[in-house]
Amino acid sequence: MIQLDGVYKSYQTVAGPNVVLDGVAITFPLRESVGILGRNGAGKSTLLRIIAGVEIPDAGIVTRTGRVSWPIGFSGGFSPALSGEENCRFVARIYGEAPARVVDSSREFADLGTYFYMPVRTYSSGMRARLAFALSMAIDFDIYLVDEITAVGDQQFQEKCRLAFEERQERSSLIIVSHNLPTVSSYCKRCAVLHNGKLKLFDSVTEAADAYSEAAA
Repeated sequence: MIQLDGVYKSYQTVAGPNVVLDGVAITFPLRESVGILGRNGAGKSTLLRIIAGVEIPDAGIVTRTGRVSWPIGFSGGFSPALSGEENCRFVARIYGEAPARVVDSSREFADLGTYFYMPVRTYSSGMRARLAFALSMAIDFDIYLVDEITAVGDQQFQEKCRLAFEERQERSSLIIVSHNLPTVSSYCKRCAVLHNGKLKLFDSVTEAADAYSEAAA
């Protein structure tokens, strides 16, 4: 379970503070995948980073039970000086996993060729995203946080992503942030809409889609 209580987050701009999360209160239960719709710039990625603990809210409390992934699609946690292999070994040790197994699984899934053994600073953004996805799939989490990762790579890699998600949903849940309704509909039965700093959860993706359309109008 993930619970947010009164979560507030803003960023300073030349025009003043930009509030992206304004007193967000929501509970994401275990074993239930939930989508989050929001326009570009609404704060979806910020919300996911706060849920993961990668970013700290200005106010409010985030409670996590179960093993929560980092945001899939976020590769900022990699050390650029280390190779893909070395980063995978490092993360495996942090999570108490067998390094050799995590490395083998990540190498096969990411399909980066010899780049897997090169410093991550030599990677393109797409290559970093592929490595981040592959590494997250090599470790079992109770809740996977997904940030538009299905748009990464060619059609063959996207199909690998889809199949991996389907397999994980048999024992884990997903929280997917997107502005793409078909992506959310593919994986989730319930959905929330983030608009003007407020997050509202709906019982169906259809209800959320209607609210999202009204907010975007």
